[in-house]
Amino acid sequence: MAAATPPPKRTVSEWADAFRRLSSEASAEPGRWDTARAEYQRGIMDAVSDPLVTQVVVMKSAQVGWTEIINNVVGYHIHQDPAPILVVQPTIEMGEAWSKDRLAPMLRDSPALRGRVADAKTRDSGNTLRHKVFPGGHLTIAGANSPASLASRPVRLVLFDEVDRYPASAGTEGDPITLGRKRTATFWNRKILMGSTPTIAGVSRIEAAWEQSDRRRYWVPCPHCGEMQVLRWQQVRWIDSDPEEARYYCVRCDWGWTDAQRWAAVRQGVWRAEGEFCGIAGFHISELYSPWRRLAETVGDFLSAKGRPEMLKAWVNTALGETWQENGEAPDWQRLLERREPLTAGVVPAGALVLTAGIDNQAAPERLEIAVWAWGPGYESWLVDTRQIPGSPGAREPWDEVARILAADWPREGGGTMRIAKMAVDTGGQHTAGIYAQLRRLRDPRIVPIKGVPGWNRASPVTGPTLVDVTEHGRKLRRSLRLWTVAVDVFKADLYRRLHLSREGDAFPAGWVHLPEWMDPEQIQQLCAEQLVTVNDRKGFARQEWRKMRANEQLDMAVYARAALSVLGSDRYGDRFWTRYAREQGEPAQAPIPRPEPPPAAALPPVAAPAAPAAPAATIMPRPRGSRLA
Repeated sequence: MAAATPPPKRTVSEWADAFRRLSSEASAEPGRWDTARAEYQRGIMDAVSDPLVTQVVVMKSAQVGWTEIINNVVGYHIHQDPAPILVVQPTIEMGEAWSKDRLAPMLRDSPALRGRVADAKTRDSGNTLRHKVFPGGHLTIAGANSPASLASRPVRLVLFDEVDRYPASAGTEGDPITLGRKRTATFWNRKILMGSTPTIAGVSRIEAAWEQSDRRRYWVPCPHCGEMQVLRWQQVRWIDSDPEEARYYCVRCDWGWTDAQRWAAVRQGVWRAEGEFCGIAGFHISELYSPWRRLAETVGDFLSAKGRPEMLKAWVNTALGETWQENGEAPDWQRLLERREPLTAGVVPAGALVLTAGIDNQAAPERLEIAVWAWGPGYESWLVDTRQIPGSPGAREPWDEVARILAADWPREGGGTMRIAKMAVDTGGQHTAGIYAQLRRLRDPRIVPIKGVPGWNRASPVTGPTLVDVTEHGRKLRRSLRLWTVAVDVFKADLYRRLHLSREGDAFPAGWVHLPEWMDPEQIQQLCAEQLVTVNDRKGFARQEWRKMRANEQLDMAVYARAALSVLGSDRYGDRFWTRYAREQGEPAQAPIPRPEPPPAAALPPVAAPAAPAAPAATIMPRPRGSRLA
């Protein structure tokens, strides 16, 4: 009778407090689990145990213990409430890393779980890196990029981790979250747990899901007056630029809290919903509540990111757990027309260190459009020249002119010459095969074939290269081009941000875009030809996309030239990139903006060597011996 008695009914947090053990290799605080260490986790975990809740949505910052919440939910269902479980990570590789680094130590070091999953070394144990079998259920670990792993078997519990890092489609099968949800269709008591650090407003998956929930926030009492409040960044203050003086100030009595007082207040907090409950429990939590982060650390990260939009966006996402609002409003083209500068076409201004170019191919009328941009530290940029080359983008003659442009020496203000370091070429449209053939013929390693795709992958807006098959005259060539993929949405937003900058006095702010007087109104309007709008997809989810309002050749070419700069390493190496090119130009490097020392990285790639002297007008530059196609 004792063996047949069901176990006592517990919530996930009660189970974790009773049975969970933290492993030394997976936690900075090994030993018995204590939910009171981060009290806000209790409400999130217990929502999974609530029979009225069908879905749990967590929009969060980093450093709030989210991964351990997932581990506790998995451990609870292995021990207390066995069921088929699916854990979905952004990629298969991340899923395998979670299985090895987080799941395996928990199964080994928590006595209640030890032995429930068969030893992987045992023949026919059913225990592999991505599939675990236990009495009454099984655990499958999938990647959002793998449709096969998402469509394998029915499950009752699905845990989606870091959904804002999921691809738009799992292969060709469609939305990975929709595929995962379908696995639960046959279970009346199904549960879906979804959590992520948000990204861009209007694009973020977790923000869209959180808006459909009851939107719970964590309220804590002031240690001085007892006023209940949500911790918000605007209440954090510090003296001068010293993060160690940072305090959180009460919204009512304006009394400054120390870290210890803030953590004590969090232990007395409660979750309160802002919306109506409809079966979806939504939680928002930021780093300000974390017992593992001092306020001085959060402020220090903010000061390091201040003035650097890319770093500031990452800080807003990962420290505050909030979405980043892109400024997608098209700049006023008339204001840009008025601020043009007396720059000479074809001459590289003083202060520019790198030349890149972008090529856009057009079908009506058939032509190539080329824009040459010069770049300086902080992504200050100058439009040096624009040209139109008539002719079919798949024909030989326009690319002969491109070869001459690449071979040309561009005079530099103050003396000396420069050459184009990288040229990004749009390969889309109806002439793709012909463009591939011409780029193979030119064999210039400075040419970067690109494919523009929509997307907001700021961590890696330029990916590749990947080999593409090229067919010429009906036969497959032995060697392939190296194609780079560019998330054009990211670079368009960055260009608009820089075009919106304003001057204070005579100084140019970092990232200023210098437009020459020889640009006509039509070219200026083409630079502002698209608007970022929020639209709803077929399922009612909001997303942001760029909408074309007029001809946009100048905008596309500016984006491609910026992508070429990224291929050179500007985004990867930061200040060291500009220092290297300043040394090559014989100029003193500008002092970098103070920030924490970066971790050791791979050696900076060598600056592209100057090309050979220009070939005669009727010939194409020969391929250098031993060179490889870009």
